[in-house]
Amino acid sequence: MGGAAELRPIGSEDLPFLEMLYASTRDAELQALAGSEEQRHAFVRLQFEAQRRHYDRHFRSAQAWIISAAGVPVGRLVVDRRAEEVRVVDISLLPRYRGRGLGSQVLREVLREARQTDRPVRLHVDKRNRAKRWYARLGFLTIEDAGAHDLMEWRPHMESDHHARNADL
Repeated sequence: MGGAAELRPIGSEDLPFLEMLYASTRDAELQALAGSEEQRHAFVRLQFEAQRRHYDRHFRSAQAWIISAAGVPVGRLVVDRRAEEVRVVDISLLPRYRGRGLGSQVLREVLREARQTDRPVRLHVDKRNRAKRWYARLGFLTIEDAGAHDLMEWRPHMESDHHARNADL
């Protein structure tokens, strides 16, 4: 399945999908946990609910969308637009839809919006997450070591600086 990514607001009917998506992003950790499948599922549910509460508390004005391809839910995007920045709170795709350009399409649209309003885009990413390389390819730089996570930033002017440096080579 290729094609364009589409966004639609998240509804209460999406909660089972969102929990499954969350579990898919934690798969390696879950496989390492001892216990039964039921215990792992209970752990995922608790962690998923903790994440939802954290987002609700710290990103009250954030907008959340289901990312779909050909009408099939494949991921989630959560963005908090602030006066001083555009914060990507979460972008995640089911494993079988990663590497197909859907996430890049969605994130480039966020960058386009930020460019038009001259705001940086910031996000936190786990230091061990392979997505760090993806963000770097899109022009994000690490600006702060936040323990297990790095704060990364993309700025509209960084894009033109990057092109200017390459032109001089």
